[in-house]
Amino acid sequence: MSGTARTNTRDIARAAVRAELAQVAFDLFRREGFHGVTLDDLAAAAGVSRSTFLRYFGTKEDAVLGAFDAHGGQAADALRARPAAEDDWTALRRALDTVIERYHEDPAGALATTRLVRDTPALCARQLEKQHGWRPALGRALAERDGSSRSATIGQTVRAAAALDCLNVAIDHWTASDGRLDLADLLDEAFAALAPARAVTSPGEPG
Repeated sequence: MSGTARTNTRDIARAAVRAELAQVAFDLFRREGFHGVTLDDLAAAAGVSRSTFLRYFGTKEDAVLGAFDAHGGQAADALRARPAAEDDWTALRRALDTVIERYHEDPAGALATTRLVRDTPALCARQLEKQHGWRPALGRALAERDGSSRSATIGQTVRAAAALDCLNVAIDHWTASDGRLDLADLLDEAFAALAPARAVTSPGEPG
């Protein structure tokens, strides 16, 4: 077996264990409440030592939110792949399809996770902290789309931040509807509310 194959096998195995530990943690949090569960409780429920659990998740918050870690990079990659002729705002909207994909794949699980996060201040704060780290990546992706290797402009950074706000508002409305509304439609509506206004042509001027 080559070194690359061994590495890939280890990565797959690690991801599987991480997913299993996260599920155990989530089930325990739902039964006992986030603040009523300790790291020792999580390790015991998973049948591993505390140190083993901490190798996969450094905090209780990460046990819930670890699945979101890759979303920022995935959205940035999707943004770079959008057609060059597409305006930034439209490209950002389409790039966020990578984030809401999980909500379509497992709506019940996503709804339960979102409710736990929204109802737990520590989790909500941690999630916002993680999303704050996505903003520079999205801003740099916008800068790369216009053919520049420089850092993102203020305008690009603002658009990236606004896009993430639209995402959170759409998820809030989706959660309030118990998942009955279509999240993609809600995200479209949120983006439309902040879409750059078209110039209004004065009477007598060409359209």
